[in-house]
Amino acid sequence: MLADLWPQYGLTISTPRLELRLPRDEELAALAQLAGDGVHRADERPFLTPWTDGSPEDRARFVLRAHWGQLAGWSAAQWRLALGVFHHGCPLGVVTLRANDFAVVREVTTSAWLGIDHQGKGYGTEARIGLLTLAFDHLGARAARTEVFQDNHASQGVSRKLGYEHDGISVDARGDEALVSDRLRLTRQTWTRQQRPVVRVDGVEACRPMFGL
Repeated sequence: MLADLWPQYGLTISTPRLELRLPRDEELAALAQLAGDGVHRADERPFLTPWTDGSPEDRARFVLRAHWGQLAGWSAAQWRLALGVFHHGCPLGVVTLRANDFAVVREVTTSAWLGIDHQGKGYGTEARIGLLTLAFDHLGARAARTEVFQDNHASQGVSRKLGYEHDGISVDARGDEALVSDRLRLTRQTWTRQQRPVVRVDGVEACRPMFGL
């Protein structure tokens, strides 16, 4: 089986409403089409990724290339785990957990996108909780970080609700525009003090060497 050679395919995170896992080919195509149909309104720019540039097919192919590239470039020293978010088998979006030198640093970074029709329903918060449960409770992370545009109020709200605290800013170039993001950080100590929904994580033990553990 594929999971015997690439154990991340046996990793599943289950929250009360959602399932997070690596998508199979047809599921990946559905997720790519979802991104092509829209991740945010055309008059918004909440992400560094230019989700409104190009055609729907261009955006869908971007998702395919990113997914395949992350799998192909995986190493224990530098990895990116991009999991499809599913609700009763319906694809909603993608959440990503990434780290460099995790075995030493023990810090992860999260990012996410949801199809525009699935936003505002609490799925993003629930999926983030599932991802953080993997990081803190099963991989032994000490902190989780994220970077959010200062006017991305929805993502800011999710992070603040989960206990992230301000950790400075970063500035990135997008074309000829300098974009400022808030760096936010969630510590293990804050995470363990919170009440959270029950999350089940299956298949993580076989993955531990892939995460450098």
